[in-house]
Amino acid sequence: MLNRVVTVAALAVGGMMLSKKMKNRASGMDSSIVETIEINVPVRTAYNQWTQFEDFPQFMASVKEIRQLDDKHLHWKANVAGEDKEWDVEITEQIPDKRIAWQSTTGVPNGGVATFHKISDDVCRVAVQMDYQPEGALEQIGDAFGAVRMELRGNLQKFKEMLESRGKETGAWRGSIAQH
Repeated sequence: MLNRVVTVAALAVGGMMLSKKMKNRASGMDSSIVETIEINVPVRTAYNQWTQFEDFPQFMASVKEIRQLDDKHLHWKANVAGEDKEWDVEITEQIPDKRIAWQSTTGVPNGGVATFHKISDDVCRVAVQMDYQPEGALEQIGDAFGAVRMELRGNLQKFKEMLESRGKETGAWRGSIAQH
């Protein structure tokens, strides 16, 4: 009997959370998530690897391809909630060893910033904030249940494992892009 009460209560809470999220979507409110991870490499190494956008499919589960069009523009191909999608991104700010910010210019509405923090000479913290607008019921339901947050957390863990096992970056772009 107690198990049944707990199950019903959990379903009711989940339903209330989903209902609240869906109301927020109806009002046009974007979703936002932040995840951080500590990596046992120097901050410069983590930053340099993050600038290798075409390598993202190696550690981002749903990303199929990224093409760097020029210093500020990327074309993404990914699977979002079971559907193949493409979009263009503009890098709006880039400060070596500190931050990279971006905003989509076509397709999937999203933007965000990755920041890089020195903890010690051989340890850094990478924080990623993503802002996005789920499209369609399946994306909204997945968002309500934290699918994007879980995927980002997993991607950062794979980024950490890739960097720590290799010990160095595959390349670097050290240029700066000033915010508009």
